Amino acid sequence: MAADLLLTNAEIHTLTDPDDVHEALAVRDGRVVRLGSAYEVAFLEGVETRTVDLDGRVLLPGFIDAHTHLTEVGTRLVHADLSGAGSAAEAVSRLADRADETDTGWIQGYGYDESEWTDSRYLDRDDLDGVHTDRPVVAFREDMHTAGVNGAALDRLGDRLPDEDVLRENGRPTGVVVEEALGPIREAIAPDVDATRDRLRAAIDHANARGVTGIHDMVRHSHAPRVYRDLNREDDLSLRVRINYWFDHLDALREVGLGTDNGDGFVRTGAIKTFTDGSFGGRTAKLSEPYADGADEVRGKWVVSPPELHDLVERADESGFQLTAHAIGDAAIDAVLDAYAATAADAARHRIEHVELPSESAIERLAETGVVASVQPNFLKWAGEDGLYESRLETDRRERSNPFRTLLDAGIHLAFGSDSMPLDPLLGVHHAVNAPVESQRLTVTEALRAYTHGAAYAGFDEDRLGTVEPGKQADFVVLDGSPWEESEKIANIDVAMTVVDGAIVHDAR
Repeated sequence: MAADLLLTNAEIHTLTDPDDVHEALAVRDGRVVRLGSAYEVAFLEGVETRTVDLDGRVLLPGFIDAHTHLTEVGTRLVHADLSGAGSAAEAVSRLADRADETDTGWIQGYGYDESEWTDSRYLDRDDLDGVHTDRPVVAFREDMHTAGVNGAALDRLGDRLPDEDVLRENGRPTGVVVEEALGPIREAIAPDVDATRDRLRAAIDHANARGVTGIHDMVRHSHAPRVYRDLNREDDLSLRVRINYWFDHLDALREVGLGTDNGDGFVRTGAIKTFTDGSFGGRTAKLSEPYADGADEVRGKWVVSPPELHDLVERADESGFQLTAHAIGDAAIDAVLDAYAATAADAARHRIEHVELPSESAIERLAETGVVASVQPNFLKWAGEDGLYESRLETDRRERSNPFRTLLDAGIHLAFGSDSMPLDPLLGVHHAVNAPVESQRLTVTEALRAYTHGAAYAGFDEDRLGTVEPGKQADFVVLDGSPWEESEKIANIDVAMTVVDGAIVHDAR
């Protein structure tokens, strides 16, 4: 039987074995049916077969982003993008430009990183009053655990902001808010169904252009699950989505009978997601020893306390759900492993998101229990001598952060994602390959496998996704350069083509 699609004159790395490289492949009904030489694959060419000459380009399994927030990606595309702003003044200028483009409602900005500024400080009320004094303004830090708001926003939200998460100077709110205080802000600016659809469509195109064929989306109080299913029903969804629902959706999921891995080839239910701690940027990641630059022995904070976490894990595990918990500081990672200890973690493939500062004992426990380390290699941009980790943690803990080499050598399942900071797998692979410390550094093949097979494993998908093999789904990324030959500039390699389920969804050749 003839193939639907032939991709030929390529350098196809299956990522099953470093030496397994082919010249061509054939796709039928959304699956790979043959790998081999151009001559061998040509036998499957028929009258209606589409044949694409890739002109020697590198073909890999499609990237799977194991931790993203796709609605936020779309939001950044339609609101002020503060990423890359070189100073507070530049971020404020971008917000002011956005204010001029809109007439009413909240003025929103996303993605600033003060650690890269000479004046390393959060955007505050005084900054954002300079954008507008009558309309509410919010500027989210890149990690989404800290935001700045203006006076109008503080007046509008009033007592809905919990006092303990509103920073103050001399009793006056500075406009900087963290953790739980972000909840009322998110509710106030939440998009409706139509706006969510617009943002997701933009974000999906953005993801496809970066070689992403699948995502694990972290969803809370959002119309995204409905939109994904609508797009899927309309045959208009060009990536595979695994929805990790926040813990406050657990009872609803149980009531309607949705469990982990329920769904079809494009939209599936994933894990139950929870927090434990915050972030290093906000000094809210929970540490066993104080922050290097924090006052009064600051060691972070619990967003979900260990007793609450134990109760949640017990309830979700009893219902057969995979669990995943945000844990960044060493104390938080230990708390998650303690909570998982009473479960069949290996069989359930429970996960920890971020795992930025695991202790030696935590690494041993991760290996023993089979818990998946769902990590973000793009965070290594903060791991240099002058980076955020050095200022927050000082040298010893900085050098122990994000120890991907150590985790992998211990036999721990490693899944790469971006946390949408930014959504760009090649950037993450670049950082993992060129990390500043040996314990963080992976080979090109290892880093690519973490963004393909490793992420597939984290979502129970390794039998259908994550490598290029006959019988597996035809999800590919085609690159204009070789990561092996250009290992010092992987982030600069362009994505030439993305294929999902045998359909070309992005073509920049």
